[in-house]
Amino acid sequence: MANTPYPESYYAASANAVPPRPALQDDVETDVCVIGAGYTGLSAALFLLENGFRVTVLEAAKVGFGASGRNGGQIVNSYSRDIDVIERSVGPKQAQLLGQMAFEGGRIIRERVAKYNIQCDLKDGGVFAAITAKQMGHLESQKRLWERFGHTQLELMDQRRIREVVACDQYIGGMLDMSGGHIHPLNLVLGEAAAVESLGGTIYEQSPAVRIERGASPVVHTPQGKVRAKFIIVAGNAYLGNLVPELAAKSMPCGTQVITTEPLGDALAKSLLPQDYCVEDCNYLLDYYRLTADKRLVFGGGVVYGARDPANIEAIIRPKMLKAFPQLKDVKIDYAWTGNFLLTLSRLPQVGRLGDNIYYSQGCSGHGVTYTHLAGKVLAEALRGQAERFDAFADLPHYPFPGGQLLRTPFAALGAWYYGLRDKLGF
Repeated sequence: MANTPYPESYYAASANAVPPRPALQDDVETDVCVIGAGYTGLSAALFLLENGFRVTVLEAAKVGFGASGRNGGQIVNSYSRDIDVIERSVGPKQAQLLGQMAFEGGRIIRERVAKYNIQCDLKDGGVFAAITAKQMGHLESQKRLWERFGHTQLELMDQRRIREVVACDQYIGGMLDMSGGHIHPLNLVLGEAAAVESLGGTIYEQSPAVRIERGASPVVHTPQGKVRAKFIIVAGNAYLGNLVPELAAKSMPCGTQVITTEPLGDALAKSLLPQDYCVEDCNYLLDYYRLTADKRLVFGGGVVYGARDPANIEAIIRPKMLKAFPQLKDVKIDYAWTGNFLLTLSRLPQVGRLGDNIYYSQGCSGHGVTYTHLAGKVLAEALRGQAERFDAFADLPHYPFPGGQLLRTPFAALGAWYYGLRDKLGF
């Protein structure tokens, strides 16, 4: 079987050394079979192992091959649709539960990093940057909303204050969240995989799940082996393909593009982001950026609906970077890559159960780094019979894309064009 390596990226080039893991080549039996060795799958595996379950993880390529190892590396709280939107959709009781969980993912990441000594360049502090007065008003109401759910590490910033933390004159203000932050995302997921193995879990790489035999004792088949389990957790997200047709109909893979500069040197790096916070703007199609441990700028943005790989990523993202930081016009780009995340029509994650023993979480809609860590915990709780928090997610309404899989890409692209126009015009 072909060996799928990591796609070229700054993260792959600077990843911590890890041993290669074998492909599954025989029949094994376990309590829980997890499909996908990204944040969701490994978070679930860790919580289950800590509670005495036997866990086997199947990964189609390599640990963190998908969004977990290619994202912008930013710890951003809440969900892609905020708690007030959820409240209007599902009512106060369910929203209260989801609101209490909205800031838990970042705490889980920090606990994992500390407990398992994961070397992933964790830094505290994330900035939401407002370009228009309307966006600033939204941040003011967002701060009130988050504080209602006990989240207090927030500071509103006026134009003078935001210039102290980011050397970009586009912004009229912003909000600093000190429980936000940034990490080397691939090294985080590699550290979590090592933690899984330290607790007796098994991870097979190059072992795609090709078929799930459903029933009282479900079996996951790979090209060269199979796993018989009491429970299955499906955590493939944008890289699941059509393994579970019910899940493919209600979601759409989308690509986001990232570039990384050459090392900028201490002085230039510090002049851009003096406190080393990460930043995202408040546009619908937002830009996001941060410094790496070796003083490069990682800059991402743009969405390609349907997850095609654009021909020239640098041509798409470099102009966005130079709009924010014209002082980087002579700086070389060392890495450019794309990665897929899974979008849902509601922009809210899809969590649920198929039959009695197949559980899933998918569709972070671009808000995955923190949510996936929470999702793993919520899935593990459900398998242990504590389903209240699982049910709060499972009861969220979900809709298929209009026109089915054939038309979901043009519909979403049209919506993005409309919102992108609104951003440009300042509505």
